[in-house]
Amino acid sequence: MYTHTDLAKLQAQSLKMQGFIRKQTYSPEMEKTLRRFSSWEVAELILKINPSTFRGRLAADPSLPEGLVEEDGRQRWYTLDEINELRRKLKIKSKSLMPVRPAGKRAVRAAIANFKGGAGKSTVALHFAHAAALDGYRVLAVDFDPQATLSHSMGLSDVSEEVTVWGIMARDLIRETERMNAAAAGAESGTALPQRKLPASVTGMGLSDLRVTDFIKPTSWSTIDIIPSCANAAFVEFASAQYRHLNPEWSFFAAVSRYLDQIPADAYDLIIFDCPPAIGYQSMNAVFAADVLYVPSGPGYWEYDSTTSFIGQLSEALEDLGRFRGRLPSGTNPDKVFSDIRFLLTRFEPNNDLHRAMQTAFGQVFKSHVTEHPIEMTRAVEQSGRFLSSIYEMDYRQMTRETWRRARMSFDRAYDEFQATLVAAWDKLED
Repeated sequence: MYTHTDLAKLQAQSLKMQGFIRKQTYSPEMEKTLRRFSSWEVAELILKINPSTFRGRLAADPSLPEGLVEEDGRQRWYTLDEINELRRKLKIKSKSLMPVRPAGKRAVRAAIANFKGGAGKSTVALHFAHAAALDGYRVLAVDFDPQATLSHSMGLSDVSEEVTVWGIMARDLIRETERMNAAAAGAESGTALPQRKLPASVTGMGLSDLRVTDFIKPTSWSTIDIIPSCANAAFVEFASAQYRHLNPEWSFFAAVSRYLDQIPADAYDLIIFDCPPAIGYQSMNAVFAADVLYVPSGPGYWEYDSTTSFIGQLSEALEDLGRFRGRLPSGTNPDKVFSDIRFLLTRFEPNNDLHRAMQTAFGQVFKSHVTEHPIEMTRAVEQSGRFLSSIYEMDYRQMTRETWRRARMSFDRAYDEFQATLVAAWDKLED
């Protein structure tokens, strides 16, 4: 017979293996570090300019970053910060290399969500965040998934649950309850609202005193920050049910949205949510805060079936939020509106007849909502997942350049569509 004690022992054994794997993956200091990028990558794949033009500009302008030169002098290697300095200083045919960013608007938000575990949500979120950073954007990733795959892939392993989405929601409960108690009357009826009292187990944790920046952690990418998750944050679903009982008027689904609204509009360009494989308190917060909904799905029938169930149940859950009308702060509408909804096929094999048939089926049903370019399954993609890295973090010298490049091009094409979708959504945001 086995109890929770046996499970705790199994976890302890697994944590030892986790530490061993991390030693093989990260630097000797147990910190994930970002590699340098070759001048070939910088010119052709990142800045998208002719390599000879790039070399000519470097020779003509000594103020540009030189990078780290190989001993034979044939190749230069640049840090991400040096790449961004090159992007700011260089102009090609009088055209800036800076990415599209509408002035005066907050960061655009995208939720990567689906029911199905293994659909590639964390992989997509990780690669889109890294691709956006190489594109010159400042990114905030939010890990809503208690499995914390995105957080671990970003190099964060020792995370306290207070600085996860759970902490944001508990902090919001306290602040919203105080706001409601201070209100003299209901927003519509004019009747006095009941005074809600929260127990010391909630108010005594000190969460209401945390600043917005206390939840945001840096990563090995200088232009990517993350609100991390951890295994202990799994109890957020249980805690949130209790919190709703303590204050039924609390609009739990808008907690993260209210938090993000406190971040300065120009602090980030893109905010990417990695959602858990379920419709619950965390995923509803992500969906409600998002401008764009991105739904990854594997190319099989069961993935299609799961995706169909997901959008149906999500529709019902969003419809139910209408009962909070009149209880929300002024200017908040419980009728969620997305600028766009997109379906992205993952683990796609172009030579697989079933995969091609399912791609056709997705297109017939979801039409223009299906992205043109699926993410292909390649050996390099499998290898990147095994080492908690994106294809962008992997050095192409670890394999044949063509194998690496094929995998990268698949993610590049998917990211280009993602970026175009977000830019279109940006135009619809209020200044």
